[in-house]
Formats: sequence, C-alpha cells, structure tokens
Amino acid sequence: MKTDKITRKNPANMPAPVGQYTHITRIPRNAELFVTSGQIGADRNGHFPDSLNEQVTNTFNNIKTVLESEHLDAEHIIKVNIWATEKIDWDFLYAEWGQLFCHDYPAMTIGYITELGLSEIKIEIEIWAAKV
Repeated sequence: MKTDKITRKNPANMPAPVGQYTHITRIPRNAELFVTSGQIGADRNGHFPDSLNEQVTNTFNNIKTVLESEHLDAEHIIKVNIWATEKIDWDFLYAEWGQLFCHDYPAMTIGYITELGLSEIKIEIEIWAAKV
C-alpha cells in the first residue's frame, strides 16, 4: 500500500501495544525528516523542578515549542524515545501526552537509566518527525 502520507499501524498478528504508541510508522519517500535533540524538563529560565511530573510538563512544553518552530505538530511525529532516571507516573505522562497526541500515536521506545547529562535531569524525550 503506497501513500503520500504518514501511516501508523499495529499488525493484527502481534500483541497490542502496552501503551499509547504504534508498532510501526511508515514515512513516504521524499518526506522531509526532522530529528530533535532530547528535550528535557527545564523551564524557559533553565530551572529544573524537583519533581519528575513537573519536568514531564516542561519537557512536553519544550517539545511543542521545538515542533512549532518548524511548523510541525503531532501528526508529523513518527518516533518518540524516552529516557527517565526514576519510575514514570504513566497516568500523568499520558495526560500530558494526550494534550499533544489525539489518537494517532507514533512509534515509541522507553528506557530507564541511572543518569542523564546533568544530575538535575529526570527525563529526556527525543522526537523524530516527518513532513510530506
């Protein structure tokens, strides 16, 4: 099936995703690819809140700002990589996630690690996007 738009699907012969993501995202030929650096939980002044949830909110605000700078939105996101240094409150993260994504979720990878670039950083999220 060839199409000129980004498509997402979960193959019927696989287990359903365990979260709000899609198993496979197809990017059409000649799409323009955008890759962000990992976005972190600092606010506009460079301050890191102590709580992971506050950093999650700031991280999603930073993601929206980066996307908007290139005239992109959630429909353009094809892949999300998340790294966290402590257990994620998934109900909270998905509430923030839901403000960015409606129902067409991108592919996603999550990893728990011991430390990120600075000791204050509790979460980092990298976005891959494509514009057709």
